[in-house]
Amino acid sequence: MKRFLFFMIFGGASLGLAPTVSAQVTDTTRTVKPQLNTAPPGTAPARTPAPVHQPPTPTTPTEPAQPGVPASNAPYDPSRPSGLDLPQRPGVAAPESPMRRYFLYSNFGLGFSSLYGLNQFSASIAPAIGYRVSKRFAIGPGITYAYNSLSARGYESIKTNSIGVKAFAQFMVFDQFFLHGEYEATKAEVFFQDQNTGQLYKGKLTVKTPLAGAGYRQQISDRAAADIVVLYNFNDGINDIYGQPVIRFSFLFDLK
Repeated sequence: MKRFLFFMIFGGASLGLAPTVSAQVTDTTRTVKPQLNTAPPGTAPARTPAPVHQPPTPTTPTEPAQPGVPASNAPYDPSRPSGLDLPQRPGVAAPESPMRRYFLYSNFGLGFSSLYGLNQFSASIAPAIGYRVSKRFAIGPGITYAYNSLSARGYESIKTNSIGVKAFAQFMVFDQFFLHGEYEATKAEVFFQDQNTGQLYKGKLTVKTPLAGAGYRQQISDRAAADIVVLYNFNDGINDIYGQPVIRFSFLFDLK
C-alpha cells in the first residue's frame, strides 16, 4: 500500500513539472524578429542585390583560318596551298577555274610519200592563235611554212619552200583525245614534169590542202600541253606539199 502511494505521488509531481520544462525549449520554427536600423540618420541600409538571371549567349563557330572547311560558309579557294586542303562541305562543289579562251598553238610536221616513182619528203612549221568557243571546241587562224624534197631514180633531187595561211578546228572527244581538221592555202613551189622529156622542174602555184585526223594531248602544266596528231592529206597529187600521212607534233600554251 505504501509502495502504491509512493508511485502516485511521484507521477503527479512529474505531470506538474512538464509544462515548465516544455516552456524552456526554444522553438526553432519561429521567425526571428527584425532588427532595428542602428546606422546614423541619412544612411541607407546596405542591401545585397538579388542575382539577375541571364540567358546563355549562343556561341557562333569560329571561322577557321583556311576557307572551304565544313564549319565555314566561305567559298572554296583553289589558290590555297595543297598541304592545307581540307574536305569540302557536303553538297558544295569546288568552283571551276575560269576557262582561258585564247592560246598559242604551234606545230611541226613531217611527211613522206611515194607516187609514180617519185619520193617526197616534207617538213613544216605552222604557228597559230586559237580561240576556245567552248570547253571542247576550238578554232583559230595561222600561217604555214613547208619544206619539200623530191627525188627519183636517175634524177637530181629538187627542193622547194612554200608559205601560206590556214584555219584549224579541234574538238575534244574523250579525255585527252581529239579530232583535228585544217584547210590551207599555200603559195607553193611545186614540181612539174615535161611531157616530152620527162624532166622535172620547179614552178609556183597556189595549193589548197584539206587535212583531217585525230590526236592525243599530254598536259605538261596548268597552261601548257603537247599534242601529237596524225592527219590524212586529201590533196594527194603531184602538187602535194606535205606527203601522206602528215604527222605533227604541236605545242599549246594558254594565254591569260
